[in-house]
Amino acid sequence: MQVFFPLSVVTWALLIASQGMIWLYAPVESSMGLVQKIFYLHLPLAWWAFVAFFIVFMASAAFLWKKRPESDLLAAAAAEVGVLFSVLVLVTGSIWGRVSWNTWWTWDPRLTTALVMCFAYCAYLILRQARIPSPRREVMCAVLGILAFADVPLVFVSARLWRSIHPTVFASQGGGMPGEMLLTLGGCLVAWGGLLALLIISRYRQLRIQARLNSLVAGKYW
Repeated sequence: MQVFFPLSVVTWALLIASQGMIWLYAPVESSMGLVQKIFYLHLPLAWWAFVAFFIVFMASAAFLWKKRPESDLLAAAAAEVGVLFSVLVLVTGSIWGRVSWNTWWTWDPRLTTALVMCFAYCAYLILRQARIPSPRREVMCAVLGILAFADVPLVFVSARLWRSIHPTVFASQGGGMPGEMLLTLGGCLVAWGGLLALLIISRYRQLRIQARLNSLVAGKYW
């Protein structure tokens, strides 16, 4: 794709610049110190994992409607990247929690729903490898890709619905972040969003090539 190389250059430039903003521009948080800077990785990973799973949801619905193989492959690519991001969310959150809460893990509503979300899409990826004849397997994956998305908005609102020790970034009352922190967060969100797009595009292209090779071997090129 013609857009892939420019997007790669811009994304990696933004990733490098965002790291500079994290360590040289954003102030050190007064109560947590340097460990708070993991927030600039943790939050973008979480938000873009949600976006990746929304793409799975939309592509799965499109596949059930039109039965186009491209939609199934896009859902698979987005699910793989979304699981990678969600695992990194859990890892960075555990590191942050160890310092903030003095424990690596607690069954907080947001942590629990995020773990369930990660497991649900891991199950989706396992189902994709099951020895089930096509197109039945693709239909089953699409249904699971739609159902699994029900947990995504639950993760987002869990800290507000139930008593939670997990901080809410944009609360309805109080505090807020200094301008330097908000600007750094915005830069990190853009940079990691670009990386999400790069990974999904790259993996989608790989899956298309693999599907075409499999079709050629089977004698039914599409």
